[in-house]
Amino acid sequence: DQRSRRRWSNLFKLLILLYLIALLVLANTSSLGSLKKPGEQHTALIDVKGLISSETDASADRVITALRAAFEAKHVKGVVLRINSPGGSPVQAAYINDEIKRLKAKYKKEKGREMPVYAVAVDLCASGGYYIAVGADAIYVDKGSLVGSIGVRIDSFGFQKAMEELGVERRLLTAGANKGILDPFLPLDESQRAFVLGVLDILHRQFIAEVKEGRGDKLKGGDELFSGLFWSGQQAVELGLADGLGSSSSV
Repeated sequence: DQRSRRRWSNLFKLLILLYLIALLVLANTSSLGSLKKPGEQHTALIDVKGLISSETDASADRVITALRAAFEAKHVKGVVLRINSPGGSPVQAAYINDEIKRLKAKYKKEKGREMPVYAVAVDLCASGGYYIAVGADAIYVDKGSLVGSIGVRIDSFGFQKAMEELGVERRLLTAGANKGILDPFLPLDESQRAFVLGVLDILHRQFIAEVKEGRGDKLKGGDELFSGLFWSGQQAVELGLADGLGSSSSV
């Protein structure tokens, strides 16, 4: 009798478990029913997240590979670049910006129509992140996003006085008068400072040219837009740095 009761008890528990599993499967199936199937028209969503560098997830290689796949996919009808980046390498950002424009031109020539590309800022769309965004047809932000920082920088340190106080002698041998430029243990010569600033100015002007090409008459500010300052998403819309408020899902 005890063995019989145990068998019936185990069977009853098994039936309850199977019933709960069936309910879970049905619930997941119904929730997935609203998602697009691979063979249906959809928007490609590409994340540009974190530092833009050749060694990170936001590298040009990764983003461009995703862009090419999106433009070649049969059922993709638009692309959203979801950007959450403080910037990084100007070269990597420029690669991505150039590829967006190249793919759009190629697509229009082959298909006879435009492939819309939108950039959506999350928390940060600054510096190199914004450099990428201006390659899109339109830029959308959250009212609390930080947008802009159109400028170029080089970081370094100067330990010359500390070494003098510690009695440390710097022994650097170079072939080339300026090979040790920006060495943190040597004083920065004024001619070298002027040279570095000249290089930064060239990169800055390239950045400004891309912003003006991408935004055109939408820009409502003056030179302060290109001073390295950044603004909230709401301010960015008012200044013409962005087109409106929105998230990746709403766009």
